[in-house]
Amino acid sequence: MRLTLLYTGLFLGAGIVLLGLTYLLVENNLAQHSGAMELSRSGPSGAEDRVFAQAPVGAAAPGTTESLTPNQVQGVLVKAKRDYKDDTLNALLTQGGIALGLVGAAGLGFGWLLADRALRPVHKITETAGRVARSHDLTERIGYEGPRDDVKELADAFDTMLGRLARAFDGQRRFVANASHELRTPLAINRTLVDVAVRRPDATDDVKRLGESLLVVNTRHERLIDGLLTLAGTENTEAGTDPLDLADVAGHVLDQAAAEARARGVTPDRRLGPAPTSGDPVLVERLVQNLVENAIRHNHEGGELWVSTRGRDGRAEVRVANTGPAVPAYEIETIFEPFRRLGNDRVRSDRGSGLGLSIVRAIAGAHGGTVTAEPRPGGGLVVTVRLPSRVPAALAAHSDGRPLQPARPVRGDEAAHHPRE
Repeated sequence: MRLTLLYTGLFLGAGIVLLGLTYLLVENNLAQHSGAMELSRSGPSGAEDRVFAQAPVGAAAPGTTESLTPNQVQGVLVKAKRDYKDDTLNALLTQGGIALGLVGAAGLGFGWLLADRALRPVHKITETAGRVARSHDLTERIGYEGPRDDVKELADAFDTMLGRLARAFDGQRRFVANASHELRTPLAINRTLVDVAVRRPDATDDVKRLGESLLVVNTRHERLIDGLLTLAGTENTEAGTDPLDLADVAGHVLDQAAAEARARGVTPDRRLGPAPTSGDPVLVERLVQNLVENAIRHNHEGGELWVSTRGRDGRAEVRVANTGPAVPAYEIETIFEPFRRLGNDRVRSDRGSGLGLSIVRAIAGAHGGTVTAEPRPGGGLVVTVRLPSRVPAALAAHSDGRPLQPARPVRGDEAAHHPRE
């Protein structure tokens, strides 16, 4: 439409200019003709008598019986000449404007047809790119067949780019699959051998202590490899579309993490309201699990943990807040980068591999969501994940058919510890 309007506007602009030039030329021609008549009438050769030859002195005006004097005859001729000029110019503008409007309407129709024909290949490229972006199916190609022009080169370049991306992603998937086997198998064998050695009846105390240390290191390496493989497998991955509720996911994760929370003296507080969304259940559970584990492990002894879910403004939201060390505001963005920790926490093997929040951001991005974090007053962190709410609230229910329950209201003594909404 914009291309059609542009071409039609240029055509109408050129037509208006042409009509204006024609008007000026006709007006100038009439003015010159009028000047020649005036010169002929005022000449010394008696031309004035010839001018009045067709209206002799004493003739009567049409429809009257009165005679006209020479001056009156001259006035009638001047008025007739002026009327003739005005009628000619008005007819030129009226008829020329009508003709320009008709030709402009025809030009609009033909311009629409030509613009549609010219932009049809571009529309096809755009639709293909949109389908690839939504489905992550890099095997689709445009396959444009047409003359060797700029559109053909653009389509071929897009197909070439899709081919290279497909090979790159296939190589990444193969790498993840191979690394999953090649890296996890030796660690599993090491864990088994160390565990057998520690449980032998003749194992000394030094061997047992060494074995326990090796099991801790081995467990950390397993978490590191698992995090790397999850991060590599999550990026550029199409999220599922299974309906789920973040309240159910968060409740399940909190049940699983209850033992670790008790061991560290952390008191969890659940505020689980309806938060229907859709996605890959395994990945969404991993997202919430990383948030909860991060909040438990980076906490004070005897600290607190708040987990809340709700639906708001067409988004399903899960918020995890905790007490703990103060987090500088300028380091908020760096904690989402792989292997980045605060302060000297890199050497603490019991607090993860530094990939937890990176995986959270990757999973949220794969589901079309966002992750934000902010320091909590008094220490700790508040992390909020918002996912698109693709399930209507009226249809939202727990997986076992139970209706969703509203979130528990915040008590007055809890408001001071829980981050403000």
